[in-house]
Amino acid sequence: MKQYLAIDIGASSGRHIVGRAEGGKIVTQEVYRFPNGARQENGHLVWDTAALLSSVKAGIAAAFAACGKIDSIAIDTWGVDYVLMRGEEEILPCYAYRDGRTEQAIAAVHEIVPFAKLYERTGIQFQPFNTVYQLYADKCAGRLEGVTDFLMIPAWLTYKLTGVKAHEYTNATTTGLVNAETRAFDKELCAALGLPEHLFGETVQPGAAAGRLLPEVAAKVGGEAEVVFCASHDTASAVLAAPVEEGEPYISSGTWSLLGIEQSAAHTDAESRANNFSNEGAPGGRFRYQKNIMGLWMLQSARKELGMGFAEAEEAARACSSKALVDCNDEIFLAPASMCAAVREKAGAELSKAEVLACIYRSLADCYRRALAEMGGKAGARFSALHIIGGGSKDGFLNELTARAAGVSVIAGPTEATAIGNLLAQFLADGEIGGIYEGRELVKRSFPLQTFEA
Repeated sequence: MKQYLAIDIGASSGRHIVGRAEGGKIVTQEVYRFPNGARQENGHLVWDTAALLSSVKAGIAAAFAACGKIDSIAIDTWGVDYVLMRGEEEILPCYAYRDGRTEQAIAAVHEIVPFAKLYERTGIQFQPFNTVYQLYADKCAGRLEGVTDFLMIPAWLTYKLTGVKAHEYTNATTTGLVNAETRAFDKELCAALGLPEHLFGETVQPGAAAGRLLPEVAAKVGGEAEVVFCASHDTASAVLAAPVEEGEPYISSGTWSLLGIEQSAAHTDAESRANNFSNEGAPGGRFRYQKNIMGLWMLQSARKELGMGFAEAEEAARACSSKALVDCNDEIFLAPASMCAAVREKAGAELSKAEVLACIYRSLADCYRRALAEMGGKAGARFSALHIIGGGSKDGFLNELTARAAGVSVIAGPTEATAIGNLLAQFLADGEIGGIYEGRELVKRSFPLQTFEA
């Protein structure tokens, strides 16, 4: 029986999960977990790449120790961040996306290529940390002199395991430098910005082989294995595991949420740009036409402030009859000193603790309703179902409210969508399943999904 290792790394933690197809289902086993996080260095937020690589190798060793044999390995992480290389040498530090170094670069980039033009060519929404701005900041600081390669974080980790350098398509699109029509790096755009052409090679699709573990790595981790590229942007992996039918919308729900649908072509029109939709890569050269919306951040912040656990907060909100609503996407909620005070201010009322929680729950459901209607209008469709994947799929009360507010059936799960999507890409690469939709049927059989009716 073949066994596959998904290495799924987020901004705060990573984990190694071994999966296999057994009895018509996916069986998973977590074998390793480690902390991650950006740290301050000389006034900047940076990633400890040495610690990250060490943890990746330690987890692979744990997988071999626990399971005896691993047939293939794939890595997914967050998007936009990268490592610069000069031959075999890393150029450090490796900056984290929340670092503020792009402030001046953004204006300079837009002076050369106005954002409307950037969006028309790439379809990627504006975020101050997009790779295009980070690379331009590197150029202005002289960091690109003598650089031979830039590798997104999962591609760099794959290189350190195999010695192979490559750009995986789904993560490459988060750079804001991939042309939405050609699905390749936009050489004209890179040239206009003075970014070295040789940094932007061909992209590979999820399922492409990277190579076997280097002999010295295999000796250290205690086993041999093939390394392949999954959908290495974590959201792309999560959506791969979403049990959606063609044209059905999903919300990848966590601290922040992404609402989207899969499309065969990108929407790079002015309306999509004005509504802040993005077109990020999906396997097979497809796109996730999606929008960032508020996630569980408001609830998490309020619960922490009130000293209440998940069950206690949900019970209090359920029992509350208040119908107060706020606009969850208001900037006041991004990082307030007091989330409860911010909710009360925008609600225009002195709400009790329970009323604050109820307001957040109902406002999130209303936010999802409005975003879904906006998505449906753009897609020319009226949706009857909404899939919620990721950690937020466990919040039953929010799922109920969303179903009622949006007038759709909410299908919740799987919770561990990113790691499952990572595994599905490996199943596909090895011929364990015949296609994406076959993989999603496997997900339906393997993991509990709950339906909430309107």
